[in-house]
Amino acid sequence: MRNCWIAALLILTAATGFGQSRPTAQAAPTVQAKKTAKAPASDAHVEQAIRARLAASKIGKNGFTVRVQGGTATLEGRTDVIQHKGTATRLAKRAGATRVVNKIQVSQAAKDKAARNLSSPQRAQVKRAELTARSEPRSNQ
Repeated sequence: MRNCWIAALLILTAATGFGQSRPTAQAAPTVQAKKTAKAPASDAHVEQAIRARLAASKIGKNGFTVRVQGGTATLEGRTDVIQHKGTATRLAKRAGATRVVNKIQVSQAAKDKAARNLSSPQRAQVKRAELTARSEPRSNQ
């Protein structure tokens, strides 16, 4: 009986190839996507893209001037909204500028308004749990 089991095991291992050295798996030829290095856009294209993005946004009415040289965008102008300065920088970066020099000046009125907003007391947020803790306890019926 024992010989039958050994014979069956030998037949099984021979059929599956167990114990034989397997040939090393050769890598299937893969088609690699060509890594096309994106050529840097010309300064004129980047400048045009920045102007288009500014014109399409809400801050386009400010009339910022844009110059691009060597991939560096220089933004100039004035604004009455303090957040427009940061928005202009983000738009220029997304349009392809490698660096942004933001010379946009924020009006004194906008600076004063921001200072007032920071110094005024903020409204406190009250959580529901705090409201129920202050009110009379509910009776469990």
